[in-house]
Amino acid sequence: MNKRNETMASQKVRQISFEGDALRMSMDWTVDDLDKVQVLVESTEGSSHPSSYHLGELAAEAEKGVLQMGGKPARYTTTDICDGIAQAHAGMHYSLASRDFIASMVEIHALATPFDAMVLSSAGDKAVPAHLMAIARLDIPAVHVPGGAMGAGPCLKSNEELWHMSVEVKEQKMSKDEFLAFQRTCCPTCGACQYMGTAATMQVMAEALGLALPWSALIPATNAEIRRMARAAGHHVMKLQLEGITPSRILTKEAFENAIMVHSAIGGSLNAVMHLIAIAGEVGIALDAELFDRIHRDVPVLVDTKTAGKYPTELFWYAGGVPMVMKELKQSLHLDCLTVTGRTVGDNLDQFERSEMPNFAEMFLANYKLNKRDVIYPLAKPLKAEGSMALLRGNLAPRGATIKKSAVVEDMMVHQGPARVFDDETSAVDAYLSKAILPGDVIVIRYQGPRAVGMPEMFYMSELIASDPVLSKTTALVTDGRFSGATRGPCIGYICPEAADGGAIALLENGDIVRIDIPARKLDVVGTEGALREDEEMGRIMADRRARWERPVFRHSGALGQYTRLAKPALEGGSIQL
Repeated sequence: MNKRNETMASQKVRQISFEGDALRMSMDWTVDDLDKVQVLVESTEGSSHPSSYHLGELAAEAEKGVLQMGGKPARYTTTDICDGIAQAHAGMHYSLASRDFIASMVEIHALATPFDAMVLSSAGDKAVPAHLMAIARLDIPAVHVPGGAMGAGPCLKSNEELWHMSVEVKEQKMSKDEFLAFQRTCCPTCGACQYMGTAATMQVMAEALGLALPWSALIPATNAEIRRMARAAGHHVMKLQLEGITPSRILTKEAFENAIMVHSAIGGSLNAVMHLIAIAGEVGIALDAELFDRIHRDVPVLVDTKTAGKYPTELFWYAGGVPMVMKELKQSLHLDCLTVTGRTVGDNLDQFERSEMPNFAEMFLANYKLNKRDVIYPLAKPLKAEGSMALLRGNLAPRGATIKKSAVVEDMMVHQGPARVFDDETSAVDAYLSKAILPGDVIVIRYQGPRAVGMPEMFYMSELIASDPVLSKTTALVTDGRFSGATRGPCIGYICPEAADGGAIALLENGDIVRIDIPARKLDVVGTEGALREDEEMGRIMADRRARWERPVFRHSGALGQYTRLAKPALEGGSIQL
């Protein structure tokens, strides 16, 4: 054993834990393997959903890469759940909690052995941020392998359209057979959903942070390039281990600022705000939603992908993906940030620009009669002048609330209307289906935060509003829950403090007047019983309601009970307090 090996965690343990070698020899290990760099290759592979079903192939390629570089890989898996499958029932309460538990399982796997380095592969909404949290927490050489993008559905449509189609079937505007045919064909391949939702956004964030290889986010999952990228990750993690490059050298404040700039340019999911704050917290970096808002004021939207835009995410990769976006933002980025290539962001971009591969990838866009500038706009002529996210504050959200303003029509940038208050999404959906929601209403769904029920998405309700030709231009949705990255329209979430902690949203009553002013970044309750009130009077009314308010009892057992008892506020990352 040479001196370098003696410093590795795996080799130090061998000097005191003698059973380990014997137990490994009962599997696929040789005596020579025992002295090698031991690499955890973990994915969320499983029969859980299309973002994870195919990841075993990528893990196998990463293993080959490690073996080719002289290491010894060991494959593990902790699969994830799918927000799409968990929609509209109590299963959604477990979605956000699963992020923290997956991160903890990677921690257990990595340290109980222990391993010297790791390659983590994931593609889904909570799996990617979970893996990035684990990489940050463990601080051993690591590379993330994004699981790629699902192919587009018929006519470039995507699966989120099923929600409004289901209403059309109930209203006999669409036949059941037509609905079932689309349901059968709209998700034609594995990979993350076809729109810039949370899964796609977080793959982009992995690359923008420098934790995934350049141009690896959102490769079409059926393209052979994704397997080559996974094998290259195995090569690179061995180089990182040799050179002693750990995530703490990559995950600097400047790296997070780079990621937020890219998030703005892609029109990314609101959920990324919470996830990036949680990832940064793992390395002791304090991010807040103010930073996102500030950067989003300066960095415009450049990427025209669904659901706010036109095109599915596989076309984003053909157009050049993250490197092309970073190339447009080059003058603003911190180009000296280190990445898992062992080179800087600037060096990676230089290499990308010299490569012929982007030119050949762009040729795929000719199949759709498009070019890269249809999908990724130049900075000089952006798709939208400002970024996708805004942070709102006011007496209804003293610590903030967020909105994906790039998905809001101009007529709803400022809105004032009566509150329609519900304590769960199901009641709000029932009101919609019974035609009880009126144009101009501000639908309020509360007690949906991390400390109440685990912070489920309000996607069903938001999609019903967005798909309604009248309500989409006249009606807003406000919640202390969260939204899917596919959300469209004036949907304000993440209200802090949440209702379960006595936030002002818990005190709202039907008929209160809520005012939303996105350009001014304001969210306030400004009246009661249909009448406007002066600020001082409104303050007295809310104080009187607070004195009479009693916190509802939330009873959760098992994993959900653990999460709701320990979760931080959403805009502090929503993670379990360690």
